[in-house]
This record gives sequence, structure tokens and C-alpha cells, in this order.
Amino acid sequence: MRNYENRRQLPPLGSLRAFEATARLGSTLAAADELCVTHGAISRQIKLLEAWLGLSLFDRHGKRLALTEQGRLYRDQMGDALDQIATATARLKESTRKTQRLTINALPTFAMRWLLPRLSLFQQSHPGIELRLVTSDNALEQLPPGLWSVAIRRESESLPRGYLAAAFLEEREIPVCAASLLAAHPINSTRDLAKHVLLHADTRAGAWARWLDAAGETGVESTEGLRFDHFYLALQAAMDGLGVALGPLPIIADDLASGRLVAPLDGPALPSRAYCWIIPEDMLHDEGVTAFCTWLEELGEDSA
Repeated sequence: MRNYENRRQLPPLGSLRAFEATARLGSTLAAADELCVTHGAISRQIKLLEAWLGLSLFDRHGKRLALTEQGRLYRDQMGDALDQIATATARLKESTRKTQRLTINALPTFAMRWLLPRLSLFQQSHPGIELRLVTSDNALEQLPPGLWSVAIRRESESLPRGYLAAAFLEEREIPVCAASLLAAHPINSTRDLAKHVLLHADTRAGAWARWLDAAGETGVESTEGLRFDHFYLALQAAMDGLGVALGPLPIIADDLASGRLVAPLDGPALPSRAYCWIIPEDMLHDEGVTAFCTWLEELGEDSA
């Protein structure tokens, strides 16, 4: 005979999804749009859940909703539970594939300038692993759980609990530009940078100030010039002859070798934060993840 006393007492799952989406997005309209249902359906599901629980999850002021204290606690716990379900589902689906799929979440400039030109080498040596490359500047905490296998970020002093990381590629910054830019105003010393437009990226704030300080140059204004929201745009602007950017070695090694960029000064080559692979702790013994991270480390040693 079945033991009905030990059954999980779960509220209607449709109501849980409606509540979680509304609490996370801040409105029933946004929740309805995400779940592809009507605004009225979301409202009915939330009322059904409140009736099942016997308490109010939202304070209602006209059309405005605000979570009650109990609602906030329930939202936080519900979000964690749904994340765990999403992660378990994604990994179960991955485990049933004959070809293992790894999703690599990498920084845009690193992916375009260094990783993408080398990915065919990994595919040739690991034909049973299918790679999916996603680019993002988001912090690790903002990445959707269960939807990535390896993240590539620059080294940080702190790492969220539940993750492992290791540096595999050192970086050094030097001034770079298009060769055509030097025809009118050659750069023979750091002081000559004052005759050129400096190119800045919001994702590397203060880079020129750090480099000029390391070079001992006080006659060049470090904050003036053209500013871009992404670093790869600053590098492209340098290639197009718009100014001088701080280019990271070895990320731009291929651009220097091809002549798309030139480095007019011998130095200093200012050390910057290294690139790291990051994985969830529970994927430490995953064969595909281990193979990819080992491959990154081997490439990093070759690039040193």
C-alpha cells in the first residue's frame, strides 16, 4: 500500500511559474510576455497560489504589485529551486547525447582575436566534442546556470563559491596602431603619443593612465581621445587608422604578424590580468571539460 503521508505537498506548478516570473520581472505583464500567456492568466495563477498557501504574496495598490516579506522569501527560495531544476535538466539532456556538447562563454575580444582562430585545432583532436561559443561581458554571477560548461574571464581577486578557476594565458599591453598612421606623425618615443588620438574602451577603464604611469610619461593626457563601450571596437578603430590603442599580447599576435597592427614602441609591455578558465565544481571530472581546459593551458604555455 502506498504511503500517502510522505508525498511532497506541492502547489500547482503553473502557479509557481507565474509567481516566480512576476516576482523576478516586477510585473504581471512582463511575466505574461515571458511565459507566452495572457495577463489575466498570470493574475489567476497567482491568486490560485495565494489561496493554496493561505497568505498574500503581493501587496496590491491599484495596478501596482509589491512583494510582501513572505513573498520575497518565497521568491528567493523558489528561484534557487528552479535554477537547480534547470541545471539538472540541461545536464541530463547533455548526458544523453552521443556527441558531447560544450558551451564556452568567453569575453568578446578574446573570442574573436585569440580563441576563434584556434578552435579548429581543438575540434580536429577531439571530434567527439561539439563546441558552442557564446560571447559575453557579464560577470560570472549573471550567467544562466546549467547553460554553459566553461567560462573564460580575466583573473579576479574573488571567485564565487561553487566554481573552480585557473589562469592559462598571461597578458601584456603595448601601444598599437595602423602603419599608415605613422606616416604623418611617427612615434619614436612615448612623448610622441601626444600627437595622436588615444583610443579607450569602457571595459578596460584607466588602461592608458596605468600604461603612461609605468612608462614614466607625464606629458600625455591619459583621458582624452575616442571612447568605445567594447574593447574590440577600440582595436578595430586602431586598425582603421583612427588612433592608438593599447593592444594586449598575445591576443593581437596574429594582427601584428599580418601587419594589420604595428607596435611603434619597444615598451613597456605592461602586465595585465591573466585569462582564466572557470568551471562549476561538479564538472571537475567531466572528460570534455577537462580536455578543453587542458587544451587552453597547453596553448597558453605555447604563447608565453
